[in-house]
Amino acid sequence: MSDTRTSEQAAAARAGYRGRLAPSPTGYLHLGHARTFWVASERARSRGGTLVLRDEDLDPRRARAELAAAMLEDLRWLGITWQEGPDVGGPFAPYSQSGRRGFYLEAWARLVARGLIYPCACSRRDLARAAAAPHEGPHDPEDEPLYPGTCRPPAGAPPTSASRPAGLNWRFRVPDGEEIVFLDLRRGRQSFVAGRDFGDFVVWRRDDVPAYQLAVVVDDALMKITEVVRGEDLLKSAARQMLLQRALSLATPDYYHCRLVRGEAGARLAKRHDSLSLRALRAAGITPEQLRVRFARESE
Repeated sequence: MSDTRTSEQAAAARAGYRGRLAPSPTGYLHLGHARTFWVASERARSRGGTLVLRDEDLDPRRARAELAAAMLEDLRWLGITWQEGPDVGGPFAPYSQSGRRGFYLEAWARLVARGLIYPCACSRRDLARAAAAPHEGPHDPEDEPLYPGTCRPPAGAPPTSASRPAGLNWRFRVPDGEEIVFLDLRRGRQSFVAGRDFGDFVVWRRDDVPAYQLAVVVDDALMKITEVVRGEDLLKSAARQMLLQRALSLATPDYYHCRLVRGEAGARLAKRHDSLSLRALRAAGITPEQLRVRFARESE
């Protein structure tokens, strides 16, 4: 795939820089989130651009209204401001993913019609068993396992009926052997091979919720995001998302993947690391200025 800008991207660039913050209200924001969001904010500010806040509250079992309110409060405490979002409105509302289901359904139907996705009955246990099989190569524990193709239909099979049977995932069929190349604005040239570095991935979950990969592609395009700033654990997701963007004829934004903040044992931070949440840091007397100075130093 070429990393040349499409005409849509060029038009978006002429219209101005549009970055985004995309927190999920499934736990308190931690130090890693804070640094990534600060970098996104600084890149938008230095370019005189627009910063969009999108509440990624898709998971009905884990997303909570009180955590959504807390993340807005924590970001404001850190000194980050945004020009569009669920609390301030804007031209591309709603800015909470729970209110954008119609957009995701439309994209899902387009992928079904083109025969690019298929239903999958494999459970997590099935995938874990396949990933542990002796013939499989080493698996990155911070990424999803390579799908073994158990439910993949034969090449040339007609599109699946446009209905969503309960209890099934829907997977995007990747073009095996295709190299996906893009220029990350921090990491430089990135290259991943479909079918080797990642396999068929979920775009619609068995609990009838759109998966992250589909929702973020649709929202970034409709909100006219020109640059995505996020953690480098999502580098491989950029390749998956570029395939979806091509399949849906959507523009590809620029990507800037930040270094991860890791704990003492070297593992990336998660929302269970309560001692490094912004709430805990505030309670310990850490000031926003101290964090911003630290982030600036680490970005040099």
